[in-house]
Amino acid sequence: MTQKNRIDAGGRVDRSQVLEFTFNGQRYQGLKGDTLASALLANGVNIVNRSFKYSRARGIVAAGAEEPNAVVQLGAKDDTQVPNVRATQQGLYNGLVARSTNGWPNVQRDVMSWVGKLGGGFMPPGFYYKTFMAPASMWMTYEKYIRMGAGLGRAPTESDPDIYDHMHHHCDVMVIGAGPAGLAAALSAARSGARSGARVILCDEQEEMGGSLLDSRETLDGVSATRWVEQTVKELGAMDNVTLLPRTTANGYHDHNFVTLHERRTEHMADTAREAGFPGESRARLHRVRARQVVLASGAHERPLVYANNDLPGTMLAGAVSNYIRRYAVVPGNSLVLSTSNDHAYRAALDWKEAGRKVVAIVDARANPDGDLVRQARDSGIRVITGSAVIEARGNQRVTGARVSAVDLERFVVTGKAEELECDTIATSGGYSPVIHLSSHTGTRPAWDEELLGFVPGTVKGMQSAGGVAGYYALGETLADGARIGCQAALECGFNSAEEAALPATRARRDAPSCALYQVPHEKSALRAPKQFVDLQNDVTAAGIELATREGFESIEHVKRYTALGFGTDQGKLGNINGMAIAARCLKRSIPEVGTTVFRPNYTPVTFGAIVGRHCGELFDPERYTALHQWHVENGAEFEDVGQWKRPWYFPRTVNGKKETMHDAVNRECLAVREGVGILDASTLGKIDIQGPDAREFLGRVYTNKWAQLAPGRVRYGLMCKDDGMLMDDGTTSCLGDNHFLMTTTTGGAAGVLEWLELWHQTEWPELQVYFNSVTDHWATMTVTGPDARKLLSELTDMNLDKENFKFMDWRDATVAEVPARIFRISFTGELAFEINVQANYAMHVWKKLFEHGKKYNLTPYGTETMHVLRAEKGLIIVGQDTDGSVTPEDLGMQWAIGYDKPFPWIGKRALSRPDTRRTDRKQFVGLKPKDPSVVLEEGAQVVFDGKQSIPMDMKGHVTSSYYSASLKHGFALAVVMGGHERMGQTVYIPMTDGTVHEAEIVSPVFIDPKGERQHV
Repeated sequence: MTQKNRIDAGGRVDRSQVLEFTFNGQRYQGLKGDTLASALLANGVNIVNRSFKYSRARGIVAAGAEEPNAVVQLGAKDDTQVPNVRATQQGLYNGLVARSTNGWPNVQRDVMSWVGKLGGGFMPPGFYYKTFMAPASMWMTYEKYIRMGAGLGRAPTESDPDIYDHMHHHCDVMVIGAGPAGLAAALSAARSGARSGARVILCDEQEEMGGSLLDSRETLDGVSATRWVEQTVKELGAMDNVTLLPRTTANGYHDHNFVTLHERRTEHMADTAREAGFPGESRARLHRVRARQVVLASGAHERPLVYANNDLPGTMLAGAVSNYIRRYAVVPGNSLVLSTSNDHAYRAALDWKEAGRKVVAIVDARANPDGDLVRQARDSGIRVITGSAVIEARGNQRVTGARVSAVDLERFVVTGKAEELECDTIATSGGYSPVIHLSSHTGTRPAWDEELLGFVPGTVKGMQSAGGVAGYYALGETLADGARIGCQAALECGFNSAEEAALPATRARRDAPSCALYQVPHEKSALRAPKQFVDLQNDVTAAGIELATREGFESIEHVKRYTALGFGTDQGKLGNINGMAIAARCLKRSIPEVGTTVFRPNYTPVTFGAIVGRHCGELFDPERYTALHQWHVENGAEFEDVGQWKRPWYFPRTVNGKKETMHDAVNRECLAVREGVGILDASTLGKIDIQGPDAREFLGRVYTNKWAQLAPGRVRYGLMCKDDGMLMDDGTTSCLGDNHFLMTTTTGGAAGVLEWLELWHQTEWPELQVYFNSVTDHWATMTVTGPDARKLLSELTDMNLDKENFKFMDWRDATVAEVPARIFRISFTGELAFEINVQANYAMHVWKKLFEHGKKYNLTPYGTETMHVLRAEKGLIIVGQDTDGSVTPEDLGMQWAIGYDKPFPWIGKRALSRPDTRRTDRKQFVGLKPKDPSVVLEEGAQVVFDGKQSIPMDMKGHVTSSYYSASLKHGFALAVVMGGHERMGQTVYIPMTDGTVHEAEIVSPVFIDPKGERQHV
């Protein structure tokens, strides 16, 4: 195996370490230090993929994150598959296996390419909006084949063997980008804070730090630029206050200087961390950084020129050509034509010639370029054609030639006869675009700089731009700007001794001004000429953008969505400025008038593994246990998940070697509560401590009922609605003091309710002085309920539990089993009940004391299933079971809990006055008593008024809760039925899927003790 494009000397690769890899089933060799892209180019691989829409052959264009074509599928086995990996960012390792994401049966002979060749003219932007519309019956067939052609790569089909993790940081200065500006900024900031503890984080997406200096022709202090990079990185690495993160991409920049970083930790070593020799280590890490100051030193991307057939393999960015030659010792061809609008691109031709390959010509769109690099090129004998551009590439699977012609950029026309030059590589440069993506994540609009011919970052609080992203391209200016900004960032953080780092000497280079060239004219119009690609990843052409503007799309955001410009993993890195310039020309506007699209996180793809981190498997949803969990385990409880909590479901007993069924256990537990005394661990109920002078006012606004007169020592039940008037939660709130309340919520709704309270306080009523704290875990709650509850508790408390002294809906401070406690006289069973709250660390002691004294009363623990039966017998609702987001308090028959005359409108009040919520035929809360007492209706079963109606039947409601009652000796249910409150005594029908139809009578939802005498006893 030979690497025909590898040169014998130079580069930053290790020729002593030969690595083998496989691409599209073919084995190749590369060197230590290669990326997958450089290794493919070294081996002369021309076609790396097929384009998304037209299935055209595509080769490698760039050398970094801006690469649009070389997006590959990585992984040797099904469990290590990673789609959408840029070959330019993937470090080469021994045994690497990669394949193209598009192309069938292979990228060389792709069947779909014939669709692009023959049908490309019938697939302009928006064709999918105008076709496949009829007949409607064929849509499922259309969709099948459209989906087969969509997407890039495939997801793994087996579990990922690797682990991933997250890390949180706080730092003073976060420097994004470790090119010349970023290194200088980090050095200034770190030196100024080394004694006083300033914390600096420096990240860079490349395999090694240095950015453009890694392939620079320039010197620093008379030696190679890479020598200064090595010395600077070594100095920074030795500082305790500096964290260096290579192979780490800043993917998102959020409010308040919150930055997310994606670090590829072992992805450059092997398929898995174990294979890389690091078992137990994470493959990737997501860093979450909160910085006082952010220095954005993300550099600039070179823009390609838009001309006919500019997507052929062998067309590359001029800077990428230099990068592969100088950094990887790879010359990606034999004969080069360079088309440019600026001086900097000339170094590609100089590097190509120095590598011993042929430079056919440099084609410069400017009439009289005269910079230092231009002079060097002419002195070396390279032909320079001025006032011209490559207007078309020739070839099929690879570039074979370039058509060059004189062009008039002002009139956008070809002015001379085209000359055809033989070559196998075309390098282009239309200037540079500052990498503004991250600054745009904050919602800040960038500003157009006419001198730079690019957008620069807008103003973001706490962020400063340095180097290329700020428009400084000359090396000396870039280093000086980085040092200045790094010092300024340290000063902003309070390090008053900050000084700019001493900088190496650079040799000034004279560059002539660039010219504005985005799309190269052709003899034919854009609609008739061979395709001129603007966005290579999404197959967006200049003709497509022109068509979009002709069809009335004037906003660049609309053009983007109609054509797919800047979509997907590319995010417009190469094509956006060119696309905007073309749209501006068509609309006869300036580029700043057209503006730019909104860039969004993530800057480059991030694996789901890195996003999830350790929050998977057992840690996907943490299990929460009450302070009494171990007792429940030891006493044989079966558990169910409620929210994140493990709650006892029921407590089966084993009698004569036979374990009770759930049905038998629940019947026994229900009868124990109704006839004696039972106990429930209710610790999981949400508890929110509310304090402040405006606490009462706030409660009155979020609850439907009144709270102004609730006295300390009293408890009130409340309903909470969304702003659409639909019930979202319920619970009791106790007045602990004039300005102090304890709110309880449903177990599953606790976090949502706290978030709801904070949302309304912070966004709507910030003037109210009120504060919320979750105390769910602080307090353990034990519910003692049943006719004997008072007798049992009286043996353990110092307070008088007499009904006259301690009334229903009262609470008191007391001691229980010599432990300070709050006792609440509230009931969720309809029986006499006391809820005991103690500090969670004392819960087990109190619980055991209750059982010690409860033996004589046959104290019985019960679980959530029994709790549901008991509350349903009493007609008490469970939010989320008896409600579904479309039920109002009035639908539940709870008008008594609505304060329509409160002075301030509570959340949802206005919605309850809408015509829809005033309808009398709304689904309303009722009880159902099956005609057959042995029947237990299915929860969720539909209710109809005509049991003999043919399918489809008119559904008039549904069963929300259904149980067998050991106390009633028959099944019963709760339901919501249209107009149910006026249908008491009527018969309804509940059809089953097996054809059986059950009859039931609509009754009151309160089946036991309708007068409430038991809970008041």
